[in-house]
Amino acid sequence: MRYGSYGAGIMVLAIMTAVGLFLAIRGAQAIRVAGGDFLTEQAWEPNSGRFGIAAVLFGTVMIAVIAIAVALPLALGTATYISEYAPTGIKPFLVGVVDLMAAIPSVVYGLWGMYWLEGNLLPVAEWISTHFGWIPIFRVSRFDPQDPLATPTVFTASAFLAGLVVAMMVAPIACSVMREVFAQAPVGEREGALALGASKWGMIRSVVYPFGRGGIIGGAMLGLGRALGETIAVYLVISPVFVINWEILSTGTNSVSSLIALHYGEASNFELSGLMAAGLVLFAVTMAVNFGAGIIIQRSRSGASS
Repeated sequence: MRYGSYGAGIMVLAIMTAVGLFLAIRGAQAIRVAGGDFLTEQAWEPNSGRFGIAAVLFGTVMIAVIAIAVALPLALGTATYISEYAPTGIKPFLVGVVDLMAAIPSVVYGLWGMYWLEGNLLPVAEWISTHFGWIPIFRVSRFDPQDPLATPTVFTASAFLAGLVVAMMVAPIACSVMREVFAQAPVGEREGALALGASKWGMIRSVVYPFGRGGIIGGAMLGLGRALGETIAVYLVISPVFVINWEILSTGTNSVSSLIALHYGEASNFELSGLMAAGLVLFAVTMAVNFGAGIIIQRSRSGASS
């Protein structure tokens, strides 16, 4: 068993290293030509020598941040209810529903976002822009709330829409991690807090949440890693642009994974090298996020026994 576990761990590391080396070798040509501009250039025109991933990398991070901002409180609340408040009879059912949501293919979430969420989200996005447009990220320069002829189509295919779709995909993952950590909170400390007069909610705030802080942060970062690399769901709901768009409610955004999916089939050899280089950057960012999540969980009190 020990040798099998060591072998499986070494194999995983070897595969990850091989993936990174493959992307680095295949993307080396584009990186040599673009140089430092590869990370600062917004346009994507490899065949003309003017290309970079600044816009798509910004869009990737923006969509992921929106997704985590929505998914974190949703996952935390769901995990708290299942772990601490749900009746024993329905707890297994709720756990199964959450785990089932994590297993739904991303294309299903993308179709849901494209055919149902987008149309129902337009009034919400318009209301946010109208009442909170004084906040730069909620302002939509092409929309005038005082104009009776203003069309809400400027809110379609936005980073906000993509972020909500991805949030529904990463929330079950984060919820599962938090739920497992909350269940490991020491029974003695729970009973001690209640014996000292704490309410149920007071016990959760003073015992369960401090104990599970590493699980909360780690679950959020694992969800962030998933959000950064999401492809099909984002590809279905966005309108690709190659400029940095700070208006999250406005039409037009992009992501590294969607860029690769969109251009891979018709790319020239040199453009394919550029796509591999973009994949290398996304691979490095995702690995850094996931390793950071693992370190936080292991160093926290909730990960002390692992």
